[in-house]
Amino acid sequence: MNKQINYFVILASLALSSCTNTTSQSNAEDQSVDSTRTYCIDEQLRSSMAILEVLERPVTEQLALSGKVEYNENDLVAFQSLLVGTVEQVQFELGDFVRKGQVLATVKSNEIQDLVQQRRFQQSQIQTLEHQLQTKRELLEDGLASKPEVLEAENELASARIELDRVVQSLQLFKAAGPGTFQILAPKDGYIIQKAISAGQSIKEDSEPLFSISNLKQVWVMVNIYARNLRFVNNGDQVKVRTVAYPDQLYTGTIDKIYNVFDNEEHVLKARVVLDNQNLNLMPGLSADIIIDRKSSAEKAFAVPNAAKVFSNNKEYVVIYKDDCALEVRQINQIASNEEYTYVKERFAADEKIIGSNALLIFEQLNQ
Repeated sequence: MNKQINYFVILASLALSSCTNTTSQSNAEDQSVDSTRTYCIDEQLRSSMAILEVLERPVTEQLALSGKVEYNENDLVAFQSLLVGTVEQVQFELGDFVRKGQVLATVKSNEIQDLVQQRRFQQSQIQTLEHQLQTKRELLEDGLASKPEVLEAENELASARIELDRVVQSLQLFKAAGPGTFQILAPKDGYIIQKAISAGQSIKEDSEPLFSISNLKQVWVMVNIYARNLRFVNNGDQVKVRTVAYPDQLYTGTIDKIYNVFDNEEHVLKARVVLDNQNLNLMPGLSADIIIDRKSSAEKAFAVPNAAKVFSNNKEYVVIYKDDCALEVRQINQIASNEEYTYVKERFAADEKIIGSNALLIFEQLNQ
C-alpha cells in the first residue's frame, strides 16, 4: 500500500515539473519577441529596404466604393465614313497605336468613281471653253463678234473652273487614292480602342463608327455611389484608386463631377475621377476600388503604414530602426485601421523610424 502511494506521488511531481517547464518556456518565447538583439543590416539588405517615419495623425475613417476605368470621352474620336462602298484592305488591329495621317484602310466606292469622271469631264470642258474664248477674242478684234459674246464665254470658263475646283476638293476631302478608291486615314495619334471594320465589309450610309481612337493619356474612373453613401461624397473629395490588375499600386485623384441622375440599370449615382495614365496600366474596362477619406476624428495616434507590420503568434509587431545596428522589435496594439495605416496605442520617439520592407526578415533575425 505504501509503495502504491509513493508511486502516485512521484507521478504527480513529474507532471507538475513538466507543466512548470512548459509555462516557463512559453513565457520566455513571449518575452523574446519583444527583446532586443544585436544584429546589423548589411549593405545589400540596406539597399533593398525602406525606412519609414511614423507620424502622429488624426484617426481617419475611409469609405470604399466600387467603379470602373473608362475612356476619356473628351479625347475619344469615333470615325464614321462619309461615303458608301466596300472595304478592300484594313491595315490595323484593335489595340494598335497609330499616328495621325497613317493609312488605316482602303475602300472602293462608286461615288469616288463618279467624282473622278466629273474631274475628267470638267478638265476637258475647260480646254474647250478656253479655245472658244480665244476664238471669240480674235473675232472681236476683227469686228466679227460682240463684247457680250466674249463676256459670256469668259463666264462659262470661270464656272467650269469653279466646278473643277469643287470636284478636286471633294476628292481631297475623301482621300481618293485612285479611280474608284479612297483611303481612311488616322485622324489623330492614339490607340485603336474600338474596331468595326474588316476586309470585304460593305459600308452603308447609316453604318456605325468604323473605329475609335483615344491616346489613353488620361482616363476616367466612374465611381458607383449608392444612396446610403451620398452624404459622404462631394465634388473636390480626394480619392485613391486601386485596380484589380495592379492591387499594390494606388492612384490619387479628385472627384471633379457628380452626375445628378441615377443610373437606371445599376441604380447608383455616378461620380467621375480623371486620372493621368502615362504608364497605360489604367486600361478601360478594369474594375476599380475607390477609397475616400470619410472624416477625421479629434483623436490623434501614431499611424503605422500597413506594409511595415509583422504578424506573429496572433500579435502585430514593427521593427524599430535607429541605425543599422540599433534595431528593436516592438509589439503594437491598434486603435483603428484603414487601407493605408494602422493607428496604434504606442508612442514613438522622434529618432525612431520603422522598417517598411523586409521587416519580416529582420524580425526573424532579431528573434533567433
